[in-house]
Amino acid sequence: MALVRTMRDQFDWALFVAVAAVSVLGVINLYSATSASPGHADLYIQQIYWLTLGAGVATLIASIDYRHYERYGWVAYGVGIVLLILVFLLGRSIRGSTRWIPIGGFSLQPSELMKVFLIIALAKYLHNDPKTGGRTLKDLVVPGLILALPMVLILKQPDLGTALICAFVFGTIMVLTNLKLRSLFMLFLGFAVSAPLTWFYLLEDYQIGRIVSFWNRIFGNDQDVLDSGWHTHQSLIAIGSGGFWGKGFMRGTQNQFHFLPDQQSDFPFAVWSEEHGFAGAVVLIGLYLFLVLWGLRIASQAKDRFGAVVAVGVSALIFWHAVINFGMVMGILPVVGLTLPFFSYGGSSVLTMMMGVGLLMNVSMRRFSF
Repeated sequence: MALVRTMRDQFDWALFVAVAAVSVLGVINLYSATSASPGHADLYIQQIYWLTLGAGVATLIASIDYRHYERYGWVAYGVGIVLLILVFLLGRSIRGSTRWIPIGGFSLQPSELMKVFLIIALAKYLHNDPKTGGRTLKDLVVPGLILALPMVLILKQPDLGTALICAFVFGTIMVLTNLKLRSLFMLFLGFAVSAPLTWFYLLEDYQIGRIVSFWNRIFGNDQDVLDSGWHTHQSLIAIGSGGFWGKGFMRGTQNQFHFLPDQQSDFPFAVWSEEHGFAGAVVLIGLYLFLVLWGLRIASQAKDRFGAVVAVGVSALIFWHAVINFGMVMGILPVVGLTLPFFSYGGSSVLTMMMGVGLLMNVSMRRFSF
């Protein structure tokens, strides 16, 4: 009983309310997004199931002292690598990508879980690293290898969006854990030098097409709106037609008349903006901004390096997912197929983000414990 009272007193209500608000708005938006699609009309019910399961997983993760996760960090990382390898042996291909392992009636996407496992592994390494001064490129060799192995496996699926998220989370953790400015510049230079290799040897044709479509649109030569530019074109129409207050719940024509593709997974923000306008978009973006800043606040109050890095990593995960999804929906970034945390439909995505929330809650509650 004493443990229950302690957890109740230390419970992070601000984090809980923010995540719950985004999740509830996501279910409401999903109901509207799929209402005109008979085959998808019950997805919002499945999403409620996933959110309920995710809440249970988050509660379990939050209830176990996060220092236990530090002890088994390499085990979690190893499990993630094994699951990524199993994708190539047992995986199911959808739209030319092999990312899912069928388990009964559910498809598990290991690359989603790997995001959390990667954060834990990097936090464990940095926790045990005795270096206190600014990190140089030499100091990035080991954490760089920790990133490289899952990133290569994810790119081979192919899944450019998730690979980019892993790289951005890695970069954010390194920058916020005292990376020297000169080392940061060299790191960006290295990514720039490797970009041509990625373009010619790792990207698929449809990924290259989306990037080319993005550049054409930026430079005023958007001529492929019926091909690789279709998603963004319809999304921009939906957002623009919402005006300031929106067309109203379930009254978005781009969605209801099936012009907007992947409206339940990659483009739910376009549905939300069309129905609730600029005002609704600001509210949703504000919730994500609060989540990220609150996560960084938790990191600043953590009592050890492992907890701080975990909180930074989860905050970066939410931030980059939201920024890239908003960017591709609004046409200022290429379409890479990333979900909007807690808002988009998807079992593996929901579970991953809820695992992250559980870790954030864990670090937040135990800032009083030691």
